[in-house]
Amino acid sequence: MILFVDALTVIDFSYLCAKRGAVGESWIVDMTLHGQLNEESMVLDFAKVKKQIKSIIDNTIDHKLAIPSELNCQFAQNDGRVTFDYEFNGHHLAMSAPDEAVCMVEGSKIDEQSVIAFLKAQILPQMPDNVKDIEIALRPEETSSFYYHYSHGLKKHDGNCQRIIHGHRSLIGIFFDGVSMPRLQKEWSQKWEDIYLGTQEDLIEHAQLKYVTANEGDYAFAYESTQGYFEMSISQQRCEILPCDTTVECIADYLATEIKKSYPNKQVKVRAYEGVGKGAIAYA
Repeated sequence: MILFVDALTVIDFSYLCAKRGAVGESWIVDMTLHGQLNEESMVLDFAKVKKQIKSIIDNTIDHKLAIPSELNCQFAQNDGRVTFDYEFNGHHLAMSAPDEAVCMVEGSKIDEQSVIAFLKAQILPQMPDNVKDIEIALRPEETSSFYYHYSHGLKKHDGNCQRIIHGHRSLIGIFFDGVSMPRLQKEWSQKWEDIYLGTQEDLIEHAQLKYVTANEGDYAFAYESTQGYFEMSISQQRCEILPCDTTVECIADYLATEIKKSYPNKQVKVRAYEGVGKGAIAYA
């Protein structure tokens, strides 16, 4: 017997890429379970599928930075902390954070297939005996519009958004007087392709870093939150500093305000997404 659940959940996370650095991503998860009927004449109760499997995904990869095990970077894990230092395409990225901010995925790169293998290894052993196999499909949101990949961290968040490098694949809509402006949408999606969005008040001097080093052309960030102490350094070319927190509400407002500066006679509306099917709208 086969049980399927489409769009079980969305994984919002970032991963390290040999060419692109930290890449924010959002994948929709489709799940298929193969097995025998249990005493309830079910393979598995849909409520348990949604609760139990989503919980496993949330605890293993969602809102984390995924690092491929074969990536050539300096990596250390001890005393409940993980630290890495990485050079890519002439850029630099380093981070130190509590262990739960990172997950290691077997292989040379992070893609749908490596993450599917990782998730299957996490999920299947926790399924009841009548579930004999599972299939997982990961897919981005279908769209013909423009989007960008961003990473960030939210120190004021009570949950996992406080992890300093996690991210999303996000659509962007820009409107002048109610009319869609695809040229500007494309312009901002290209400007923010694989961007790290940093908060100005989290900037520190290089000498204040405790665990990682910074190159001359880096920004350095650090903050303390409920999950612990986070810090990072990143090449300035891969980062945009916002004068506010990087919640999707603030991102939408920042974009509307910046665009309004160049088009003062237009009513500007920005529809900013945080991953799939959620976001914020701001006007200027």
